[in-house]
Amino acid sequence: MLSSFASTKASRGSHDIRVGENVLHEEVAENVFKAVNLHSGKHLLCKVFPISRYAQSLAVYSHLPVQPNLHHPFEIILGHSTAYVFFEHTYGNVYRYVQSSKGLCEDEALRLFHQIVSAVAHCHNNGVVLHSLKMKHFAFKNEERTQLALCTLKDIYMIEKDDTVSGKHSCPVYISPESLQPESSYSGKASNVWALGVILYTILLGCYPFSHTKLNGLYSKIQKCKFILPELLSPKVRCLICSILRLDPSERLTAEEILSHPWFSSTSYSQYMWRKMFYKDEDQKVPSL
Repeated sequence: MLSSFASTKASRGSHDIRVGENVLHEEVAENVFKAVNLHSGKHLLCKVFPISRYAQSLAVYSHLPVQPNLHHPFEIILGHSTAYVFFEHTYGNVYRYVQSSKGLCEDEALRLFHQIVSAVAHCHNNGVVLHSLKMKHFAFKNEERTQLALCTLKDIYMIEKDDTVSGKHSCPVYISPESLQPESSYSGKASNVWALGVILYTILLGCYPFSHTKLNGLYSKIQKCKFILPELLSPKVRCLICSILRLDPSERLTAEEILSHPWFSSTSYSQYMWRKMFYKDEDQKVPSL
């Protein structure tokens, strides 16, 4: 929804800014504000852009069809020199959730990872490669933490002839082995799939498949593609991880193929069994008061 308020400037009080029927009341990042709609009381997130470059910044949203696991603008309000782009409020990102949970049971990981892959497959199918694909970019759409959306599309590559890219674009722990080769060009889609494998491993186990205190050590591990798969994971998800984290990009599943993997149609381990593997019986007891 696009509107303008050329005749009415944004009014700034001591603690807030009013833009149309919305109030911006807390800056959470540079030019990003928490907001609330005065009519509905709905909580929103507002990203502020200079009017001269807002269209370029939002071009990818016009290019991509609406999809449930992509965070599309809710409303755009144009001022004289500033564009205010409103998105629906989110409830924390996947990285923080996994960090606090120290890994998720397969039932929950399956539901969340399917949504993550769905967003990436949608981008790929519509000619978009994500240069920076990581857990922090996926946020919860509801308080129950059952619905996810990719909440940023600021670092993307629009495919023209093919998906060939070059250079290191992602966070180090998500970097694919082929992107570490000097002056290499490689498939952006296959590199995204590698990052999906890192995400799946991490949400299940609460740690990255490749880690090291020094960057060169981390890159060396990634290039060798050696990681540990605990026996506590079900055979199907172990198979899926091994089908994604493959040294040869041409041998990896595509995002679409991941969605068709048998793991998504199976009943995975229950929360009870997951916890039982990690904790002793006495850890489960409620202490007497």
